[in-house]
Amino acid sequence: MPSPGTARALLAALAMVLTVTGCGTASDPSPPTGIDELTVPTPSPDPDDFVDAVDNPWFPLPPGSTWSYQVIGAVDATDLLVTVAPGPVVSGVATTARVSRADGVVATDWYAQDTDGNVWWFGRDGEWRAGEEGAQAGLAMPAHPRVGDGYRTAYAPGTAEDVATVRALDGTVTVPAGTFDGLLVVETTSVLDPQGKRTLYVAEGLGPVEEDDLGRTARLSDATLAD
Repeated sequence: MPSPGTARALLAALAMVLTVTGCGTASDPSPPTGIDELTVPTPSPDPDDFVDAVDNPWFPLPPGSTWSYQVIGAVDATDLLVTVAPGPVVSGVATTARVSRADGVVATDWYAQDTDGNVWWFGRDGEWRAGEEGAQAGLAMPAHPRVGDGYRTAYAPGTAEDVATVRALDGTVTVPAGTFDGLLVVETTSVLDPQGKRTLYVAEGLGPVEEDDLGRTARLSDATLAD
């Protein structure tokens, strides 16, 4: 298949509560990603390189699914609910929306999966959209993560300039939903917040089960994945 660069992580991840954004200038181009034959971020996605469903086992988004998280941190604990809905066409690509709700605030992120199983992040409603004002889709989840892989999760100058690195494939956490091992562990940093660092723990077949971000932690309490 042609690279989505020639043709996007919470994970971001747990989009609304834990994603770091800010103001700043455009950063330098991505270093080599370690993701074979992919151009990340992708400046010109080809719609023919994408499929309708997002079923990457590390980041599944079947319509009708829900994930509930308990978020604890410096203030009071709160609940985060994540659902899936159809998304808009972005840069010519039909997307799937991952909708996050907490404390009456809603954040919606748009994703699409290529024919090789890589999931790309195409934007966040009201903040940035791939193909507009220099923004480009980044890699939300590779099809086959490898320890040491590094990649941009998105590129929107001054808004989304995160870089993710795969740290482990054997992580273990205990959350309200249970104890999980064999986890993908991804660390994310941003030039827009040099002191910040997020660590995401992902269960194969389920998606994110925990994310730690500057003293705030989101832990999975329940999940229902639709068929």
